[in-house]
Amino acid sequence: MVFSSLLFLFRFLPAVLAVYYIVPRSLRNLVLLLFSLVFYAWGEPVYIVLMLVSILVSYTGGIAVDSRKRRGDERGAKIALILSSVVSLSLLGFFKYADFVIGTVNGIAGTGMDLLHIALPIGISFYTFQTMSYTIDVYRGEAKVQKNIISFGAYVTMFPQLIAGPIVQYKTIDEQLRSRTETSVQFAEGINRFILGLGKKVLLANNAGALWNSISAMTVSEIPVATAWMGLAAYTLQIYFDFSAYSDMAIGLGHMFGFRFLENFNYPYISKSITEFWRRWHISLSTWFRDYVYIPLGGNRVSKLCHVRNILVVWLLTGIWHGASWNFVIWGVYYGILLLIEKFFLGKYLKKAPAVFQHIYCMFFVMLGWNLFVFDDMGAGLGFMRALFGGYGQGFFNQETVYLLYNNIILLVLLILGSTQLPKKLGNRICAAFSGNDTALIVIKNVFYAGIFLLSVAWLVDASFNPFLYFRF
Repeated sequence: MVFSSLLFLFRFLPAVLAVYYIVPRSLRNLVLLLFSLVFYAWGEPVYIVLMLVSILVSYTGGIAVDSRKRRGDERGAKIALILSSVVSLSLLGFFKYADFVIGTVNGIAGTGMDLLHIALPIGISFYTFQTMSYTIDVYRGEAKVQKNIISFGAYVTMFPQLIAGPIVQYKTIDEQLRSRTETSVQFAEGINRFILGLGKKVLLANNAGALWNSISAMTVSEIPVATAWMGLAAYTLQIYFDFSAYSDMAIGLGHMFGFRFLENFNYPYISKSITEFWRRWHISLSTWFRDYVYIPLGGNRVSKLCHVRNILVVWLLTGIWHGASWNFVIWGVYYGILLLIEKFFLGKYLKKAPAVFQHIYCMFFVMLGWNLFVFDDMGAGLGFMRALFGGYGQGFFNQETVYLLYNNIILLVLLILGSTQLPKKLGNRICAAFSGNDTALIVIKNVFYAGIFLLSVAWLVDASFNPFLYFRF
């Protein structure tokens, strides 16, 4: 079940909201837990058991860590933390990376081990990191131990952010799990945020994806340079609107249930460096690796050689986290190298360059990164990379390029503008213009959000193309 589906919009969400607000406040975490398990089981009922095991492991691990720290048994607390983390990582490793490891060994050693063909549990990378952050934070004393397994289960399984984040660290919603106040204002904010995300996903990301699919399906040696770049631009915009839309919807749903999740995107495509890009893209993942890998390794408070090691380790793990394929490993190393170049050499010169040059530089390398990211088949990825630079002698454009551009120019312009702060600034100006007329402003806002919702639903009624890119992570 996905947020951008009629089933979710008109059946599941109304049902969970109705029950949630009918029951006493003391039962609301239980309602979230039960409905979240139904939400997850709708697509993968078998893996409910895996999720429950993950919950139990981290729940008992947190209690064990806390009890030993209270006794002054630091060594015992550390052992409990390590055991809990090892079990969580082992589950993630087995279900996500077993076939990758077997295939790699077969390729290197020439062995013939059979692949296990294990289906990837949806959202396992996200909820594994969340459960690990809980036990680590309890060990560090940055979060209180949660002895109510219902509340802890609600945290892990909470359907708004279960499938694709944002990765919610336990310490950021600890108090909200224990006691929160739902208000009509926050609920209205949540509806508006959810509708914006729905529109971004259905009206923008899906159409960008359709353009990318049509271009990537062409014979690569016959794709003109301009067409190849148009396709890569479409994917670049699709993955942003697809993933940020899900985060918007997740944050909006959180508001509806009284939670405030941290932002996950901050207009990454307006960045002027790769360093800035990763401060704006998938913020919850970058924050997780910073808090639980980079800083514990010493961060930048070590020798230059160790600092380089820390950055490369973080980005190697970032690539591996995204998927069990060599293209993700290379993608992670690619960004690690770019960040090192900026940090130790290019950054000081880049800051002196014109802003336009900085932005072009950033987006050029971000787009090349998405070329590495999108193709699981390294041969196909390198082939498309070759097409981007005219490596097949295919020319700059042809009639099909003109046809695709003519039919998608409005979409591309909307996507590009939508990835900047211009729509937000325009909205703020409109609100400012009607600041003295509350009634008119309310009508304008309601018409705007209702229009997006109705257009999105109309599109969903007829559409068969409704992918979600981050489901595979």
